[in-house]
Amino acid sequence: MPRALTALAAVLLCACSGHAQGQAGAPAGPPEETAPPNVPSQTPAFQGQSRAPRLSTATIFRVATVASGLEDPWSLAFLPDGAMLVSERPGRLRIVTAKGAVSAPAAGAPKVASGGQLGLFGLALDPDFKANHRIYFAYAEPRAGGSGLSVARAVLDEAAAPRLTDLKVIFRAEPAQKGSANIGGRLAFAPDGTLFVTVGDRFTARDLAQALDNDLGKVVRITTEGAAPRDNPFAGRPGARPEIFSLGHRNGEALAVNPWTHEMWSVEHGARGGDEVNVIRRGRNYGWPVITYGEDYSGRPIGAGITQQAGMEQPLYYWDPVIAPSGMAFYDADLFPAWKGSLFVGGLAGERLSRLTLKGERVVGEEWLLTEQHERIRDVVVGPEGAIYLLTDNPRGRVLKLVPR
Repeated sequence: MPRALTALAAVLLCACSGHAQGQAGAPAGPPEETAPPNVPSQTPAFQGQSRAPRLSTATIFRVATVASGLEDPWSLAFLPDGAMLVSERPGRLRIVTAKGAVSAPAAGAPKVASGGQLGLFGLALDPDFKANHRIYFAYAEPRAGGSGLSVARAVLDEAAAPRLTDLKVIFRAEPAQKGSANIGGRLAFAPDGTLFVTVGDRFTARDLAQALDNDLGKVVRITTEGAAPRDNPFAGRPGARPEIFSLGHRNGEALAVNPWTHEMWSVEHGARGGDEVNVIRRGRNYGWPVITYGEDYSGRPIGAGITQQAGMEQPLYYWDPVIAPSGMAFYDADLFPAWKGSLFVGGLAGERLSRLTLKGERVVGEEWLLTEQHERIRDVVVGPEGAIYLLTDNPRGRVLKLVPR
């Protein structure tokens, strides 16, 4: 299918599943994934943890190009008027109107370390955005010794020439590191108003993911002022950083609140195998790099090559081979009734949108969408009208929208 297709021109056929409340789907078939795993001797800890069967019903949708020409777009957040705030990894924030007009970069952005995977990452609007116009964003901040993931807060002026004012860095992940891989940088507000942030292990420092004296390989939880809430699991523990909420992560590039349970879910990158879906719970250890599925890029085992250990969490679901997941969204809207209850996960290396059918915290079906588009999907957001919006970043970034045909 040619990439030059205009908006509304790309029509795709999608088979979709029932939702978590029990809507019936078509009989489950073999899994979508047919390629062999990187480590065939590894087996899931429970049925359905990987290679869930293809589960589908017939739903037809079209893919509309809302905007194009973006450079490495990373995160999308809807403004109250229906426009979209989009971050570009080189360090720019732009506003994209519902009709696809793209603004100039917002003035007042901080200096961003760029190159490789470094740059400007996740966005989140303040829960009281309509009153205070505050936004939060994560980025690689230049520091002595390299760079570090930081979170800043600013007031967004949404004029024709947007700008940021009252900029304040509220959190700096420690320590700074050299290198440009596994930064993390996804943000999401929890129902209680605290802000969750994924911090990657920075690739060369992966053993630090198991230590509480640093932020690498963690999910942290902070207030809108950047402080650690008093009820964080390690607050007050000597030698532990109080902002840590969970540990043992590799590189989380997705966070989303489950609308039915109100818990925070995440998706993170594995190495060669071991991309994971997790429920992020206070104080839990998610195992990296002690336990993981897949293998290292050299083909050798990671650590002792084990996939289970007492006291460490199993992923709800994992992919091997990897899809390089980035962006996720639960679907609880009415525009696509058959998709209600699904979890959508973007794939970079996989160049697809993976729709997972959930039954509680179990994945009972998987379906690959948009494989014909050959697009690296960086972010997934459900719009206010129930359409699914995607950011793609190859070779030039686009905002796509999935709507009923």
